Amino acid sequence: MQIIKTPAELNAVSKKLRSEGKTIGLVPTMGYLHEGHKSLIRKSAEQNDVTIVSVFVNPTQFGPGEDLETYPRDLERDKQAAASAGAEYIFQPEPEDMYPDGYGTFVSVDSDITKILCGKTRPGHFRGVATVVTKLFNISMADRAYFGQKDAQQLAVIMRMVSDLNMNIEIVPCPIVREKDGLAMSSRNTYLSAEERGQALSLSAALKDAEKAVKGGETDLEKIKRNIRARISGSPLADIEYIESCAFPSLEPYGGKLVEKTLIALAVRFGKTRLIDNIIVEPENREVRA
Repeated sequence: MQIIKTPAELNAVSKKLRSEGKTIGLVPTMGYLHEGHKSLIRKSAEQNDVTIVSVFVNPTQFGPGEDLETYPRDLERDKQAAASAGAEYIFQPEPEDMYPDGYGTFVSVDSDITKILCGKTRPGHFRGVATVVTKLFNISMADRAYFGQKDAQQLAVIMRMVSDLNMNIEIVPCPIVREKDGLAMSSRNTYLSAEERGQALSLSAALKDAEKAVKGGETDLEKIKRNIRARISGSPLADIEYIESCAFPSLEPYGGKLVEKTLIALAVRFGKTRLIDNIIVEPENREVRA
């Protein structure tokens, strides 16, 4: 496992790999790697000759009052996790390496896709995501990049950006990985108290119920969302930010009857911890992704 610290060094390594005819997979992360990240790394290792994992807590995607300073960091843990899953390189730049003095160029997906769901309450978040991901694509020269469905809006935004800008990279979506009790894996789960974590299981339970309802023939999206809200509201510590449905991957708002591939997404706070989760369903009693 080799740790690379600067964009110039990674770019030089990537150029050499490409000159040798090797394919490169990129797994962008903010570190504190868990089994969800490892599933992305394993997928990349299956499909590419070399896998690069970026570990960078990107300051431009955090808003005022968010957890930039307290976001969990542990490079030794990340090295072990990345190596065990099949990565060859970790790219761990400092903020000043990615955004040097005088930096003034940003990438913005300027459409409704960034103004709904998490974009409603996190202005500027997806500009920061699009900017850092574009930089990582350019620096790594990757053939493919791997993103989890848990951050479904992020995945959709990146897919749109790659399409709009004719970027020469394949985006590979990967399923949500969950704890044994159903909680979607997230580095922020470490913030939860024991009581909060127990009540947070209502998110995956409510989505699982919705999935079962769709498989059983339910097509009324408003009824499905009402049932999700009722299930989560039974947890006293849950503060629901949104429960929404939209077409995937266009993210066009979508209610009424379920007639196409649809994302049902939610964001809920437990104390200071904001959790997101989702399912993607379509009619004819057939699940698209877990």
